[in-house]
Amino acid sequence: MPGGWDPAEYGDRIADVYDDWHDDLEPAMPAAVGMLAALAGDGPALELGIGTGRAALPLAAAGVKVAGIDASERMVARLWSKPGGADIPVTIGDFGDPAVFAEAAAPFGGFQVVYVVFNTFFVLPSQAEQVRCLAAVAGALAPGGAFVMRAFVPDQGLHTNGSSFTTEAIVGDESRLVAVIHDRNAQTVRGNHIVISRRGVETYPVNLRYAWPAELDLMAALAGLTLTSRHADWSAAPFTNASPFHVSVWRKPA
Repeated sequence: MPGGWDPAEYGDRIADVYDDWHDDLEPAMPAAVGMLAALAGDGPALELGIGTGRAALPLAAAGVKVAGIDASERMVARLWSKPGGADIPVTIGDFGDPAVFAEAAAPFGGFQVVYVVFNTFFVLPSQAEQVRCLAAVAGALAPGGAFVMRAFVPDQGLHTNGSSFTTEAIVGDESRLVAVIHDRNAQTVRGNHIVISRRGVETYPVNLRYAWPAELDLMAALAGLTLTSRHADWSAAPFTNASPFHVSVWRKPA
């Protein structure tokens, strides 16, 4: 992306506050774990962008053998500091890199499920890197295995003038602001979470390259994966034109 982007930067910067900022994701975890555990069966699962273990830890507690890939050593350190976290093997690196995939998959032979949650697939900064990642996913899946993604459905009306500056939250004497630049043609969003508090001013950058569900289906098909289900959430609510998110499952031929 213009200006460059280190895959580890987002996690390294936000690791200390990530769990607190995203505690709103907790209510969805039981349904997410239920779906992922059912798909994994007796086989292992690999999480892309495993982070602090918000999804991986409850999935492991449900009896699934979980491994992960993450570029941020600081995020993974938070995972390993939690109860049960040290039992989850994590490969440090960019999950868009086939060599990193190969390293993560080597001890397992093939995963029954590879999954990515919380829009994390979109941190891959170009269509080419997303296509390359899906090819690596297909290579890491066992025959009949599933790739699962939870992501937002793009809404180009959010940033009609190409940029926005909004207040995300005010918590006590802390104000959280969000500054965004949107490139509609490149399908990229570059932003900063700006926190103003007694500590001073802190910034947490995030860069995304989003894709519509139909584009994801095409990229998955290029990798030899077939869409088998798409819902609006982990509880399998119907996916409609009004759905802001999707949970999609693509399968590798048996």
